[in-house]
Amino acid sequence: MKKLVILGAGTGGTILANTLFAKLDPRQWSIIVIDKSKEHYYQPGFLFIPFKLYGYENKEDVTQPITRHLPQGVRFLNAQVKLIDHKNNVVETSEGDYDYDWLIIALGCDARAEEVEGLPQAIGKNAFTYYTLDGALQMQKALDDFKGGRLVLNIADMPIKCPVTPIEFVFLADYYFHLKGMRDRVEISLVTPLTGAFTKPVATHALAKIAAEKNIKIVPNFAIGGVDHENRVITSFTGEKIEYDLLASIPPNLGPDVIEDSGLGNGMGYVVTDEHTLKCKKAGNIYVLGDCTNAPTSKAGSVAHFEAEIVEANFLRELEGKEPLPDYDGHSNCFIESGYHKALLFDFNYDTEPLPGQFPLAVLGPFSLLKETRLNHWGKLAFKYVYWNLLLTGQLPGDPLLPVQMSLSGKDLSEYKPHHHDGGHTK
Repeated sequence: MKKLVILGAGTGGTILANTLFAKLDPRQWSIIVIDKSKEHYYQPGFLFIPFKLYGYENKEDVTQPITRHLPQGVRFLNAQVKLIDHKNNVVETSEGDYDYDWLIIALGCDARAEEVEGLPQAIGKNAFTYYTLDGALQMQKALDDFKGGRLVLNIADMPIKCPVTPIEFVFLADYYFHLKGMRDRVEISLVTPLTGAFTKPVATHALAKIAAEKNIKIVPNFAIGGVDHENRVITSFTGEKIEYDLLASIPPNLGPDVIEDSGLGNGMGYVVTDEHTLKCKKAGNIYVLGDCTNAPTSKAGSVAHFEAEIVEANFLRELEGKEPLPDYDGHSNCFIESGYHKALLFDFNYDTEPLPGQFPLAVLGPFSLLKETRLNHWGKLAFKYVYWNLLLTGQLPGDPLLPVQMSLSGKDLSEYKPHHHDGGHTK
């Protein structure tokens, strides 16, 4: 009996547990999924919880049991992964050791407040992070109690999970305070280490225009050095100071310690991964996907979904004695909430930044790229049903409307300046 071990039961790990269980002969293969949590989180919902928008208010709105979405023939182990001994093909966990023939790592990444001086002391007082469920619920109460002043969202460092959520947060804050009739009493700023609101120029220009219309200030090139919660000030490494009354903090996102402890990481807990085949570069029988790779694409659910299809295909090729194909192009797409029941849509990859146009079909759409529409907003809200009922269970792979590789069909290429990806990795 051959053994496949999947570490992590988030988006990527759950999809692969379902699709590979359907493809592998159960008389020859056993599959075990290991995760430290018993609950699966619908992380896109964390953004809405602070504002109590669109039906997202409580823990129950974003969680379901992990086992609900795994096939009955797949074993689930609720345990902490302690070490990946890739020389001997053994995973050491808090519940014992498990050997494997093949390993898939999908352990995600986490926000680490302790990486910013003074931030742990500020969290829960006048600083909050919605990147965790508990943090989002705490921020909900803080926003409820907020009487006005300076709301500052700060991104500490890149990469982060879903790099568009900071701009979504400030857009929704604008909408939220309008609904409460107090927008004129709130200053909203997005403070970022980037040169603008996003990592890609055309999209940055579109987002900056919307931010200006909403009277949201964007402060670029700010590398945070520390938080002084008693005086309500954040300070950059160069000594620049920004005062706040309420701080929405996005701490540095790092991969799990076990990645570095096991000698598989790049120094930040991200597995050193071939960005096109998604094989681990340090072991021949390990694949990696989702937020814990160091592939230079977004750390987002759509990426894990597309990567799962690549990992599945390459893993099955290797079982047949074939070479894995370098088919992953960094494809990512995401809806960006802008408030007032509108959203934008981005679709991009390693070489092509988000561009205007129609998606997924030219002319017909129905979704508009890089443009605020109500249909995009309803697309974002409808995705929750798709996620729980189709995506996790592996029923979306192969969908012609959601191709693994990005299509230029429907995109306006007049603003497109080709960027040839050089293979460089995010930090």
